[in-house]
Amino acid sequence: MTHPFLDLAPLGADRFAAIEDRVARLLSTERDVVIMQGEALLPLEGANRAAAGPGTTALNVVTGPYGQTFGDWLRDCGATVIDLAVPFHTAVTAEEIRQAFAEHPEIDFVSLVHAEAATGNTNPVAEIGEVVRAHGALFYLDAVASIGAEPVLPDAWGVDLCVIGAQKAMGGPAGVSAVSVSERAWARMTANPKAPRRSYLSLLDWKERWIDGGRTALLHAPAQLEMLALEACVERIEAAGLDAVMARHASAAAATRAGAVALGGGLEPYVYEARDAAPVATTLRAPSGLVASELVRRALTADPAVPLAAGGGALAKEMIRVNHYGAEATPGAVRASLAALGVALSERGLSVDVEAALRAVEGAWR
Repeated sequence: MTHPFLDLAPLGADRFAAIEDRVARLLSTERDVVIMQGEALLPLEGANRAAAGPGTTALNVVTGPYGQTFGDWLRDCGATVIDLAVPFHTAVTAEEIRQAFAEHPEIDFVSLVHAEAATGNTNPVAEIGEVVRAHGALFYLDAVASIGAEPVLPDAWGVDLCVIGAQKAMGGPAGVSAVSVSERAWARMTANPKAPRRSYLSLLDWKERWIDGGRTALLHAPAQLEMLALEACVERIEAAGLDAVMARHASAAAATRAGAVALGGGLEPYVYEARDAAPVATTLRAPSGLVASELVRRALTADPAVPLAAGGGALAKEMIRVNHYGAEATPGAVRASLAALGVALSERGLSVDVEAALRAVEGAWR
């Protein structure tokens, strides 16, 4: 018996390199792009451990749980870590970054998450990049959630290590991910004796055995199905136009925010200011006295197809997340999510106006 997903010709180096080139065009980058064969945590950790180590003084910006994870990795690498934590309902500012440099001029590495899907905020990377570039520090960016939902321009913003994944706004596979690497970042890794080598985490292995060899021989058997899915995902974005895909996500975020306010029942945006809210997902604060995870469970009972989730960890008590990314960045998904939340809230005795919420969605969609 044959199967179209199993009986495929091997994915050769030429096809692999061509997919990397398409991802590079998506990022508008002239720098090296490496597609790593694993979920985005692979290059996120690999790039972190390769570029930082003993002697590194890292400014680690914490606007959500991934920022906390990066700080743990940096400490484990032996770096001196200065955490700049801001409330999860807001974003960090370029001025706060500038102030951190003024207080700690020894900082030579900056770690930042562009958009935190887990908390629904997004950070002004273009402005922050100017500050980091003026100081001369290496700039590491997690753009996994933002790519496809808002502009991601590592070259223009001075980002030395920019990691992306396809599983959110790009609407693609989770099993492969990519990182763009500047020449400064390669030099930092090469000079770091603690950088992973001969390891699945190693970016330097890809540099020495893949890029420097002219991209003619792969390090190991590629994740073929995931690579083909990534290729199809990028092809779909190219056909629709990246600007159109980003506009769809921006509309979904604006419509969810407006619809939640119109719905009532005590539901309100978790991220206070719309300018700080990520287009990839909208977080909402549960009404006082109610547990967010219980509301989400009831909403999913009313409509199991809606893209709702409770916040992770301690946030499960207060945060509801509407994951309007990828295929769910549509008016229908937003309307259905708000309607299901309306059911859950009304069952708790709260007054809601689902029709007003749906009208608000229609009015906010562009």
